[in-house]
Amino acid sequence: MRVVVTDAEVTLADVLSLRLAIEEPLREGTELVLRHRTTGVERDVLLGTPGARTREASLAVSLAPLMLSPGRWDAYLRRDGKRSRLRSIDPGFSLDHLDAYALCKRTLAYRSYRTRNGFLALKIADAEPAAEVRSIWFREGRFEVMGLLAYTGLDDDDSRHEARLALQREQPTGTTIRTVATVQGVRFHAAFSLVDVVEADPESSGVWEPSLEVEGVPTPMVLGARLDDIDGKRRRLHYPSARVDGVAVRPAYTADDELRIEVGR
Repeated sequence: MRVVVTDAEVTLADVLSLRLAIEEPLREGTELVLRHRTTGVERDVLLGTPGARTREASLAVSLAPLMLSPGRWDAYLRRDGKRSRLRSIDPGFSLDHLDAYALCKRTLAYRSYRTRNGFLALKIADAEPAAEVRSIWFREGRFEVMGLLAYTGLDDDDSRHEARLALQREQPTGTTIRTVATVQGVRFHAAFSLVDVVEADPESSGVWEPSLEVEGVPTPMVLGARLDDIDGKRRRLHYPSARVDGVAVRPAYTADDELRIEVGR
């Protein structure tokens, strides 16, 4: 039986919503199987008979009760002991949906996507409060950053929250400098003088780690960029350097898509 996912989305309630194009109604006993790509652990859901029309079916599967661990999970259909990977033609990406999903306070974030080979899969990650970077500039001698607060539970409104952007020098010095940041609702903006960054540790090159401290959020939030469809930003995104008194300064991402400021490199 040929089955293709035409639309896939994880709703705000962490329900996997699927629309399927099928040649015949799903028979009783058909199961959706999710398999962890690294460990091989599997979770299955009995679909039963959804009472679908001949060429289309809609399914809704609550993900939280399945106790899925962080990582990537591939989707299969199993019937009569035989299973096949679930093909998908839905790219599974909407920036607006990802923004709305991130406004809720969560411990795990679920996301459906289409693999490079055209199959349905889930990406599951821990969802600690984070400062999601949307724009970066080096202009007029300053480093500026704007973005969205994710998984904090703060309301997306006009209320203002006291906030500071911190830059911490990685080992060996451990130097930290701070500046006032603007946070309105879940949107943030902050800027640093590049001269202050270079002069804070003028003797050596190094890497600075930015974080955002916001009133109402118990821990500092790392700046990163994960709510999009670009994995591996360190390889794919390259920003030009600014020069301050002959010292190169540039933003860059780590292998985990966290933002860093590299000085003298």
